[in-house]
Amino acid sequence: MTKTILITGGSKGIGLACAQAFAAEGAKIAICSRSQVNIDEALKSLPGAFGFAADLTDADAAATMLAAVEQKFGAIDVLINSAGAARRSPPAELTPEFYRAAMDAKFFSYINVIDPLVKRMAARGQGVIINIIGAGGKVASPVHVAGGAANAALMLVTAGLGTAYAAQGVRVVGISPGLTETGRVAEGMVSDARLAGITVEEARARAIARIPLGRMASPEDIANAAVFLASEKASYITGITITMDGASSAVVV
Repeated sequence: MTKTILITGGSKGIGLACAQAFAAEGAKIAICSRSQVNIDEALKSLPGAFGFAADLTDADAAATMLAAVEQKFGAIDVLINSAGAARRSPPAELTPEFYRAAMDAKFFSYINVIDPLVKRMAARGQGVIINIIGAGGKVASPVHVAGGAANAALMLVTAGLGTAYAAQGVRVVGISPGLTETGRVAEGMVSDARLAGITVEEARARAIARIPLGRMASPEDIANAAVFLASEKASYITGITITMDGASSAVVV
């Protein structure tokens, strides 16, 4: 049976790489993005895929998107959450409103899709949810405190729901990329450079120098892990977030 894969944030970066990787496996692909323009561009590389524009910080919009995907393809077998990213900021510029915006952008854009869908998966007795989170949830960065807090919350949700729904046949797993060659990371380098008083090129070189593997991840690196984690070969993996940061954080998990 061909599986249906929903990728939020599937029009660019890691999300698009995931959509392309699952499409190569023969899956039915649905992608979601806030921008219809970005969806239209992404669909050029995803023959037969379905795209739906929605702001997932709005729970009603997320519910409408899920209904549209299910009407098109039927039950969703795998959810890849890759939508939304919190803006980075020097610590002195943080405000309560900034923290709230970060939670909306990164946390609730995931929760508004996870909450209704995990319950449907549990009722069917099967399903996989993979949350693309971010290393900032485990290793604090001065310019990513608000977004890191949202990421840490998602790691807890991943562990908690993985435990809560394991007996009902639903797996919930996180992937926590370190620096990855995406537009979001490029934007983050601007904040890093401003805080350090250096050029963006210098900030990028310093960042790569701290990665033992000697390079940032590619979006395809993350997508390959997602394909594995969604497969039967990973059927005993749930309730955990796997760090993919090129050994930047030498910690025991």
